[in-house]
Amino acid sequence: MSGANSWLQRQRKTDLTELAQHTGLKNYEALKKPELELALDEYLAENSSTFSSDPKLANYYSSRARTVGSPVKRDAIVDNPGERLKVARRRVTKAAEEVITPESEEEPTTTSNALVRTPGRALSLASRIPLPATPADVAEAVDRSTVAVRARVATLYKDSGITEATHATRESLSTVASVLLAVSAFELWFLRPEILADRYAFTIPAVAFLGTKDFPVFIPDMFLLLTSSFWSPALLWAFTSAVLPSVAGYFINLTVGAHPNARVTRRSAPHADTVVDPLTFSIAKALISYVVYGQGITFGGWVDETSIARINTAIYGGYKGVLTGTAITGLLSIYDAVLKK
Repeated sequence: MSGANSWLQRQRKTDLTELAQHTGLKNYEALKKPELELALDEYLAENSSTFSSDPKLANYYSSRARTVGSPVKRDAIVDNPGERLKVARRRVTKAAEEVITPESEEEPTTTSNALVRTPGRALSLASRIPLPATPADVAEAVDRSTVAVRARVATLYKDSGITEATHATRESLSTVASVLLAVSAFELWFLRPEILADRYAFTIPAVAFLGTKDFPVFIPDMFLLLTSSFWSPALLWAFTSAVLPSVAGYFINLTVGAHPNARVTRRSAPHADTVVDPLTFSIAKALISYVVYGQGITFGGWVDETSIARINTAIYGGYKGVLTGTAITGLLSIYDAVLKK
């Protein structure tokens, strides 16, 4: 038995299905491509008078005419045309009996075709979706996804450099000098509004969508830098909290005496552990702050009493707060010296 028309063989399954719908071929849904080719070839050959003028089938009939005109093809087709038609009918009938149920046979042809076609497409789509076979497979898939997400997050965290930055920050803050700077910054935080007061700048309007209200913005009045109202208390605090204690810690440096074999010369000075002894710095700052802010000593009028009162009022806890900070830094400096021994 010869095959179907060569033009039909070159068509895709979807194109053949459209031709079957266009020509009104019945019970073609369950046919495979070779069977559908034979069924269409037989159907179009039997109804050539109806479809020969159809533009969509012009290529088919021209190809059929060439095939029939060929001596070899013509003999192959004419040799046993009845057998070929019987086989095609038998295949179509067998496929229709397997797909069409008794209930669907009683319904109209269009409804039967729709019912047969829709489940077939649904089953074909479902067969392409990989679904887990058992609940254990589902749990295993979830575990794999969790492990993959955890590994990805760990990789992103490692690449971000947060760990290195955290370690570097901890090393920088784990020194007595960092604690001294933190205590001074704490004092300056409360002193700044007193010597460099805030002034109204503008208002951020309310946003109804976010539910916010009008927000007034205040910024430091930089014009105060041109007045003695800023410089008098600022210089007094700088001398009592930084300059004079640093000078005392530089010249009374106990870390230099920790090297008995080293002579105190220009060459041996770099061997000191620190340039400014933090313990001496803390003791000197405590004594100076108590004398100036606690006792109100002006050193013969060199210190402005108004500046003393302003600083003593602005700093958290007054001069007692300054003494508390020096006690903390002094204890930390002793602890640091013990750890280094």
